[in-house]
Amino acid sequence: MNVKLPQKLMLLGSGELGKEFTIAAQRLGNYVIAVDRYPNAPAMQVADCFEVISMLSADDLEAIVTKHQPDFIIPEIEAIRTEKLLEFEHRGITVIPTAAATNYTMNRDRIRELAHQQLGIRTAKYGYAVSLKELIAVSDEIGFPNVVKPVMSSSGKGQSVVQDKSEVEKAWNYAIANSRGDSQKVIVEEFINFEIEITLLTIKQWNAPTIFCPPIGHRQERGDYQESWQPAEITEDKILKAQEIAIKVTDALGGAGIFGVEFFITKDEVIFSELSPRPHDTGMVTLISQNLNEFELHLRAILNLPIPHIEQLGSSASAVILASTKSDFIIFGGVADALSEKDVDIRLFGKPNAHPYRRMGVALAKDVNVQKAREKATKAASKIQII
Repeated sequence: MNVKLPQKLMLLGSGELGKEFTIAAQRLGNYVIAVDRYPNAPAMQVADCFEVISMLSADDLEAIVTKHQPDFIIPEIEAIRTEKLLEFEHRGITVIPTAAATNYTMNRDRIRELAHQQLGIRTAKYGYAVSLKELIAVSDEIGFPNVVKPVMSSSGKGQSVVQDKSEVEKAWNYAIANSRGDSQKVIVEEFINFEIEITLLTIKQWNAPTIFCPPIGHRQERGDYQESWQPAEITEDKILKAQEIAIKVTDALGGAGIFGVEFFITKDEVIFSELSPRPHDTGMVTLISQNLNEFELHLRAILNLPIPHIEQLGSSASAVILASTKSDFIIFGGVADALSEKDVDIRLFGKPNAHPYRRMGVALAKDVNVQKAREKATKAASKIQII
């Protein structure tokens, strides 16, 4: 593939990850159409043009693709009518990483079955339920504690750690309330007592070998990332094992682009957890930690541009800035104070409204070691007030 610039890129999903990708794409002169279900989404604020549609509507997708005739369709979220993407691909539009891969990874059940059943990769024990009665039965079979989450959701929404049978109904209601798309199905997973959870950013290229960023450690609450850091402190043999698994899964999916491959690292094992075929929220740390951030890497892989070297620039961390109340009028305070310390940066996403626990920004920091970088990022995030 020999791609000339500029290219017309249609971004399906226009949140904070899409915003950073749009900025990276425009720096190389590309034309970006940002698409989402609500107006003034973050990527729309920097894109060349935008469309507000239901991405679960095949008719709406057909209308905007016919109107804009993009060279590439680049999904950023899960709630998309993926079978329509297969149709677009058959018509000669490149879907990233591929339409089939997007279809696989939009649902946790499909990617888990690909990894475990077809590729023989170690995962947590798991089962599915489409009713509360089934969830109770599957939870008993998996055992407690376990983890319940929708098969289709975003940013960990709807995820619960269930300690015993008395909490199953609450977990079912929470998962279904936060399910994306048409799915009313949940996955129940064995609770893994891990030492660290990592994201291995895996860059699959059209005509060059798969390459990796240094592993990123992260911490979650309510199923959503709160902080991430790079490099994660794990042994070289476990990094190599994670890379081996990541290549196996991404080769099975095909295409090109960055994949956020998540693993549980225990004392003795590297256990595949999940995969996102796009930049990962924990990878926002690369905005300060690398010479090429995850959005630039995604773009280069998509456009078949060379990636001669990925340099990690030192111990770095990110910490999320969360809203605490519901508001349709947002003012940020404390930004100057947060930026007063050396090697700290802030990204405010420009989301048009807030609600409790909504991610509104991220603080980024570097320091002499990971622990100090994490403390610095957390401190900077705590200084931002959402008024």
